[in-house]
Amino acid sequence: MHTLSIAASRAQRLLRVLLVFGVASPTAVAAQSTGTVLGRVVSAATREAIPGVVVRLPASASGVVIAALSDSAGRFVLRDVPVGVTRLEVRRLGFAPVVRSDVVVSTARSTEVLVELTPVATELASVTVAPTYFPPLPPASFPVSTQRFGAEEVRRAPGVQEDVVRAVSVLPGVGVTSAGRNDLVVRGGAPFENLFTVDGIEVPNINHFGTQGSTGGPLSLINVAFVEDAALSAGGFGVRYGDRTASVTAIRLREGSRERLSGSVNISATGGGAYVEGPLGERGSFLLGVRRSYLDFIFKAAGFGFIPSYRDLTGKAVWRPTSRDQLSAVLIGAQGTVTFNNDTDENRFENSRVVAPQQDQYFSGLIWQRTLSKGLLTTTLGRTFTRYTTTQNDSGGPGRPPSVVFAANTTEGEQSLRTDLQWQLAPRVELETGVVAKYGSDLRYDLTVPGAFRRDAAFVERPLRRDTSFTATRGALYTQATSRLGERLRLTLGVRGDWYGYLSNAVRTAPRASAVWQPSARTTASVSVGRYWQPPQLIWLVGDTTNASLRPFAADQVIAGITRTLRDDVKLQVEVYGKRYRQYPARRFRPQAVLQPSGFDDATNDIPFGLEPLANLGRGTVIGAELLLQKKLSQVPVYALLTVSANRTRFAAVDGVERPGAFDAPVVANVLLGWRPTAKWELSTRLRTATGLPTTPFVSTGVREGTLDFTRYNAGARLPQFFSLDTRIDRRWQIGKSQLITYLDVQNATARQNVSAVAWNARLRSPERQTSIGVLPSIGIDWTF
Repeated sequence: MHTLSIAASRAQRLLRVLLVFGVASPTAVAAQSTGTVLGRVVSAATREAIPGVVVRLPASASGVVIAALSDSAGRFVLRDVPVGVTRLEVRRLGFAPVVRSDVVVSTARSTEVLVELTPVATELASVTVAPTYFPPLPPASFPVSTQRFGAEEVRRAPGVQEDVVRAVSVLPGVGVTSAGRNDLVVRGGAPFENLFTVDGIEVPNINHFGTQGSTGGPLSLINVAFVEDAALSAGGFGVRYGDRTASVTAIRLREGSRERLSGSVNISATGGGAYVEGPLGERGSFLLGVRRSYLDFIFKAAGFGFIPSYRDLTGKAVWRPTSRDQLSAVLIGAQGTVTFNNDTDENRFENSRVVAPQQDQYFSGLIWQRTLSKGLLTTTLGRTFTRYTTTQNDSGGPGRPPSVVFAANTTEGEQSLRTDLQWQLAPRVELETGVVAKYGSDLRYDLTVPGAFRRDAAFVERPLRRDTSFTATRGALYTQATSRLGERLRLTLGVRGDWYGYLSNAVRTAPRASAVWQPSARTTASVSVGRYWQPPQLIWLVGDTTNASLRPFAADQVIAGITRTLRDDVKLQVEVYGKRYRQYPARRFRPQAVLQPSGFDDATNDIPFGLEPLANLGRGTVIGAELLLQKKLSQVPVYALLTVSANRTRFAAVDGVERPGAFDAPVVANVLLGWRPTAKWELSTRLRTATGLPTTPFVSTGVREGTLDFTRYNAGARLPQFFSLDTRIDRRWQIGKSQLITYLDVQNATARQNVSAVAWNARLRSPERQTSIGVLPSIGIDWTF
């Protein structure tokens, strides 16, 4: 939340002091260290193991080539691999050859990789084709608008605070909200329109201090050391994914080492953690880690009034009882607390302007995968649970203690069971089908919003007091068929049906279709059309007695694009899209606005968390174009990413007048550059810029002084242009059998004071700009042994 950004700016000088500790240069560095790479090669379509695959590393300076052949289970082992970051070339007749870049090799533990190969047309099966760093065809479930980052690409990204969500925010279509938050604003949609999955488990919010009813927060609770890869689809995704209208971010966690026990300790500017991994017998592995922030110690020592603290635990175990079966268990839990120091008048005033979230959450899953002769069957049993305790008090007065501005004590817990089948019906026909059942069993809401902070359009006080609980049952069925017509064209047709028992048994159908044409080995043209439905967030249903009539809202999307592989390691992609919203949630107390929240920092600025009368009367349109130019790390030791997005977002609410959307940023651009001159050193930088978001002016006189003037909703001056430059230096050390990575990360190196919002200052009786932190350098240490 932006509150943490404000607090961080006050702690900026203290955090800079961390630099004086530096990092001692190890002296016992091995002259030539090697490690082991283990892997498995499977079909991208069926996940069936592929034997006889040649896996090789580039020739070393001495001319030695390290190679291996996959066995009947698709497994291979490469030993005596020089430590550092390397790449793998993977080839087999009948499949498109690929290059896996950014494979990190260490003496501390073996490196495990999963390689997915795509069958090629029969006429090309016997032709020698150069391996590329990009998949020859997009997956049928993500035919357009999808990019994937590997583990090393996530870890090394400058300025992301080791946050996987921030790492993918540089991809096309993602807008900028606040430097203090990781909300994904995708193609004009609000953050609550994004779906996040972790190993196939759908997670409502994967952030510490996450915003209830949305998906953003200040920091992801996913430990980047556990990430295998992360893929962001900005739209056009297949029918396997539902209940969201904007995007899907699919995060895969890696498996633990199957060779030997190893561990790691890491420290950053805001916290530290440790993990251990190793084999479970001969057929399994485990991975277990914990983290804790130490911002609370820093803030207390500095006498700050706002004191955040968080901790989390991550565990994953994998067991393969047979060559065709795999059982996985995942558990991630987190706790976040905020305490206040109100010993001064200034602290009391500042603390009265922020919402204090306390959050306990976990999500877990059991996943069984069965490899069939021509397909893959996956069954996932999941559980998510979050307890929010959110409060805000005023600053009190002479002889008067602080009083409640806002209070919410809620829990949201849900069980889910889903089965997904991928099946190769014929050499040219693939089928995906599945069934999903969800039961929200722990939905409890104890809410208090005084009338002074919940007024209708006529400025009449409408206090809210709710103490209720309910259950929510829903389910889905989907089927999708993909067929190759000739050697160049692939068509996908699918339909998804969703049933919402808790919304008066509403049933919604979502047809989707895509076509992928490959006129040459280096060029692909894609188009996708479809309908997407999303139910109202659960907390909205208790925001007013009339909200029981809310129903799912829809977004119809059409996307077209062309991808061209300019070189084996360079890709150019251009896409255009249009999106039309119907039955979007609109605010009855604010008839000019639809509900598009990100984070709620101050309940006195506006009605928080959608706790107001809502109706499915909104509509909207988004049109845009995006460009992506990407170079992967290869024999040329440079990687780069350039993205430019241009869009126009308009929404109409209860009054029917079309206005700019809350996240209408006409131009967003990102540049990511990195250089690895040697196996030990790496330098990188990231530049982000975006048109400022629209604002709503405040009423400056009369009884409504200090409130937003919704008669001029999103008609005020836009925020200033956003600009941020982050830089990073990484250094790798080998100390015997252990590896040490140190880095220096400088966020906002130009010290630009980016304005994230405009708030009302009750003392000054005028609006004031809320700015992000200035230059923030930090160091990081990661020791694996």
